[in-house]
Amino acid sequence: MATKYIFITGGVTSSLGKGIICASLGRLLVARGLRVTIQKLDPYINVDPGTMNPYEHGEVYVTDDGAETDLDLGHYERFLGIRTSQQNNVTTGRVYYDVITKERHGEYLGKTVQVIPHITDEIKSHVLNLGESENFDVVIVEVGGTVGDIESLPYIEAMRQLRYEVGRKNTLSIHLTLVPYLAAAGELKTKPTQHSVKTLSESGMSPDLLVCRSEYQLDESIRKKIALFCNVEYEDVVASLDAESIYEVPLLMQAEGLDSRVIDKLNLPAKNADLKKWKGFVDKIKNPSHEISIALVGKYVEHHDAYKSIAEALIHGGAMNDTRVNIKWIQSDFITADNVEQRLGQVSSILVAPGFGGRGIGGKLAAVKFARENGIPFFGICLGMQCAVIEFARNCAGLENANSTEFDDKCKYPVIDFMPDQRKIENKGGTMRLGKYDCKLTGGTKAIAAYGQEMIDERHRHRFEVNNEWREKLFDNGLMIAGVNPERDLVEIIEIEDHPWFVGVQFHPELKSTVNEPHPLFVSFVEAALAKSQGKSVTSEESKEAVS
Repeated sequence: MATKYIFITGGVTSSLGKGIICASLGRLLVARGLRVTIQKLDPYINVDPGTMNPYEHGEVYVTDDGAETDLDLGHYERFLGIRTSQQNNVTTGRVYYDVITKERHGEYLGKTVQVIPHITDEIKSHVLNLGESENFDVVIVEVGGTVGDIESLPYIEAMRQLRYEVGRKNTLSIHLTLVPYLAAAGELKTKPTQHSVKTLSESGMSPDLLVCRSEYQLDESIRKKIALFCNVEYEDVVASLDAESIYEVPLLMQAEGLDSRVIDKLNLPAKNADLKKWKGFVDKIKNPSHEISIALVGKYVEHHDAYKSIAEALIHGGAMNDTRVNIKWIQSDFITADNVEQRLGQVSSILVAPGFGGRGIGGKLAAVKFARENGIPFFGICLGMQCAVIEFARNCAGLENANSTEFDDKCKYPVIDFMPDQRKIENKGGTMRLGKYDCKLTGGTKAIAAYGQEMIDERHRHRFEVNNEWREKLFDNGLMIAGVNPERDLVEIIEIEDHPWFVGVQFHPELKSTVNEPHPLFVSFVEAALAKSQGKSVTSEESKEAVS
């Protein structure tokens, strides 16, 4: 069977949730036994989001092969249970970079390089190469931005060309739009959707299906009106109403018949969707037996998307423990030794989040110390783990004013330091320690109890590491080295043995947590937090059983 391509565009306004619709449709098709992947086409000129401000872009999602990508790839992986790669995220910057590189190499044989055909051909090659890479049944292509944006035009044109090159029977166009409710008129308005579809059609792409975001149900008359003026069948107008959880969206889309219409229009061989486990997961989210509060201490907490994967991993870990996790977002800049108990004293556990730069480090160190001294379950991720090492060095190992060279390059005790191979790097984009690396776990630790195996691999994004020159000093004073990279002997995991649950990791475990496979460290962390809230203690064996 030829690979089928589904192009999903958005209109009227941004932030309608194209990524969630793509992931939800993908989940439904996977549940029907099809091999599916999703690709994000981003219209910005950055080569990747690796150098973009978290306040502008949100988190940078990292794949196994070290690609710094859009956060929507996290939704794709969490919903579909797949592993994405460099091929799944393409930006305008990368497209132009590749075309210019080819031109410099003389590959265009002296021809004038233009948007059409050279830029559009490059876009098409990225789409087709992904489809052919593993013989997928379906490739869902999300076109970033909003129809009508100048930046999106080359992508729309490339999609138009592909519809004819691979055959109309092998492609489908889905347009996500908005049907707003005007309180003054007391009715839903279809005109924005009509104009959006008209704009898309003027570019040569006519949608086959419309997914209409709305706060209210679309009645029969509204659906008929949209179908009539947008040249689609009545059954091809799909309502997407606001949901309590993003994990409900696949079930809502199934109820609307989105996957059935896609199957019919593409003539796909598919069995009935098996969503039993997914429904069980959603039920655990909506009707948990327990409820806890976890403090997420970070420097970008005003913009929750900066920690999107962490928030979702906590939901996954909560579901495994039949527990609702309420995240208390704490700005690290505002935590001090004097107010830390007031700000963190009512939570069941503390997670110190990743980040870069020295702003808010004092607050993170105060949070670490509070968790360590009061037996509160603690989870430090990347910079959060480094803060745990710094705090331990200062207050438990006698290394006064120990620090990271990221914050003080002349400190006397640089317990965190630049990785040697990072010292001479000048370009910032794509040059960190990125992607999947092995880690060997130490016996008798909470880490190995959670994972249930000695060798693991996790994804990384960092330039600084625990300084091995001070490793023995830290170990002698009670800081356990619970995991190391066997190839370079780099510290990957630290723990404090005589603490209910104190774990720091240099990698990003949140990036591998999915609905079907919640990350074991998050499951164990939530379990420890639940035990804390109930005045209990958790053994390593109980933690291991919770994951398995």
